[in-house]
Amino acid sequence: MNPLLYIILLFSVLLGYTRVKRERKHFRVRMHEGLTEFRALLKESWLIALVLSLLIAGAGLVVPKGWIVLFCGFMLVAVLLFRYQSGAPIYAAGLAALVYWLLGHYGIATDWPVIGWTYTGISGETAVTVTAVAGLLTAAEGLLIRKYGARDASPLLLETARGLQGAAYRTKRLWLLPLLFAVPGGPVGEMLPYWPQFTLGGTSYYLVFIPAVIGFEHTAKQHLPGRVYRGYGKAVFATGLGVAAAAFLGLWEPLAGWAVLALGFIVRMVIAITNAVRENTGNFAVAPRSDGVVVAAVLSESPADKMGILPGETIRKVNGVTVTDERELYEAIQVNAAHCRVEVLNREGELRLCQHVIFRHDHHRIGLLVVR
Repeated sequence: MNPLLYIILLFSVLLGYTRVKRERKHFRVRMHEGLTEFRALLKESWLIALVLSLLIAGAGLVVPKGWIVLFCGFMLVAVLLFRYQSGAPIYAAGLAALVYWLLGHYGIATDWPVIGWTYTGISGETAVTVTAVAGLLTAAEGLLIRKYGARDASPLLLETARGLQGAAYRTKRLWLLPLLFAVPGGPVGEMLPYWPQFTLGGTSYYLVFIPAVIGFEHTAKQHLPGRVYRGYGKAVFATGLGVAAAAFLGLWEPLAGWAVLALGFIVRMVIAITNAVRENTGNFAVAPRSDGVVVAAVLSESPADKMGILPGETIRKVNGVTVTDERELYEAIQVNAAHCRVEVLNREGELRLCQHVIFRHDHHRIGLLVVR
């Protein structure tokens, strides 16, 4: 019933379309098919969503309906902007809490049709539950970045300081987490009498699924994605755990709970800015070299992939022929198209020999995307 769900599905398809268009512009071939992001939207996050739902509902973390409406609204804005640096869940949670308080403080009417609510104030319990939920979602974001950030990185070519083209790697993703929330009272029970409800302390609550979304966007240039996103994800995960644990200070003093949420908001922003600045300065990790052809990416299931060739490595010889650019690489492959032998200089500067049988249906450049 939540329109955010269908917009997330649509924009995950658009993500794949824009990625394929960019990859074909830079390399004349796509890395993965256009529906890859759509298929991975829930596949990569369903287990985390299940664990978070059990934690949120099982621990009785009750949130106001008004905050949920605003939370969905800010997530919707982040998705529509298509700039997913703003897609961290703690941003939406923090802004929703601030606007919820402002609407009540200034007495602005919120009894809108369908999505309206009655402002009942912000209690110390709300400070705990909202902050804890924001922390748990941030920890989930860190896990997803750490596990899938490097794997989903898409190569692109940027101009180096010498006027050549180096490779950067852009990760731009949406992850869907259907979360189960307990919401106090409301008209749901009247409209849907069989909707799950329970009573606690004289107050009636109902359970509702919310399509929480995590957006992430980052470009790695100075370091390879595997190195970047391990540290990035670890920092975000630690921030989320810290916010979730410190949220219970709100039981002692509600302002302490809100201060923890604000601090988590700022720390998450600092992590994003620090990583963006670091990767946008300095030299390219993958840039052209005079002693060979530098690999920007390798197509999945291609001969190069089966040889174990990795991004950042340098092709020195192909079939015994020394290569220094893309044209020479292609011509050398044709010397022995049936059985290709490649001399590779790995990231540590060590030479190794790879070889593989090339079949008729295989990529004519054995699946290598190189910098030029």
